Amino acid sequence: MSRDQLAAVDAALRSAPPGPHDLAEQRAGFESFAARPVADDVTATETRLGGVPVLRLAAPDAVGAAVLYLHGGGYVIGSARSGSGIATALARRTRAVAYSVDYRLAPEHPFPAAVDDALGAYRALLDGGGDASRVAVAGDSAGGGLALALLVAARDAGLPQPAAAVLMSPWVDLTLSGDSLRGKEADDAIFDAADVAAHATRYLGGQDPAHPLASPLLADLAGLPPLLVQVGTNEVLLDDATRLAARAAAAHLDVTLEVVARAPHVFQHFAGQLQEADDALDRAGRFLTAHLSR
Repeated sequence: MSRDQLAAVDAALRSAPPGPHDLAEQRAGFESFAARPVADDVTATETRLGGVPVLRLAAPDAVGAAVLYLHGGGYVIGSARSGSGIATALARRTRAVAYSVDYRLAPEHPFPAAVDDALGAYRALLDGGGDASRVAVAGDSAGGGLALALLVAARDAGLPQPAAAVLMSPWVDLTLSGDSLRGKEADDAIFDAADVAAHATRYLGGQDPAHPLASPLLADLAGLPPLLVQVGTNEVLLDDATRLAARAAAAHLDVTLEVVARAPHVFQHFAGQLQEADDALDRAGRFLTAHLSR
């Protein structure tokens, strides 16, 4: 464990000025943090899958597999570009082409618009000749919850499941019932319970937070593919990840839960600065590679 690196990241997050209240400013601020330039050796192409805008990311050695990536941001901020860093990291480690999905955001497009877009993009990958065994799904934070909702929606629509899914700090319970939501507020340098509740309100638009595609923690998880769930202990969403792993196990899924001590929310964003982030991405790459067909 890199205690000094973890402490430095925590201090940097806590020293950041308070975020703006204006949604447009929040979106711009998140883009400046997460939407880093694509590496020179990666081909980035704006395209569409099933009418949904995506950013296609291909490293030079990409062969034969695809990773559909769903970015975080509480369903109200973020973009295909903000998801491109982690998407590219997974693509490199799996020799796959990554598709970072620019799903519609709330409150302009409330639930279930994001689920519809994720499902449309996944369906288009299959309709385009992609074998489901050569497709993986991944996402972080709200994108992790959206990835799980996509798996449930695909199963219910009669589509084949992807080979595997990686969920990083997933937000899977919009009923906000996890004990860590308040119990971990002092540890979490990014969110508190009020922040999470505000995002839920914007996304749901008055709809039932217990709907299984809004809170896929509450869905029937039977028949879903192998899952890797990664989370840090400095997260108000810690219980979302641990309860998901327990429910997945109860549904007889192949599930791996990785809890990283003192790591912040979506610590994988700090790859190159934090050893735990690089190690987690390495493990995620090996997990996906072990399940993807070539």
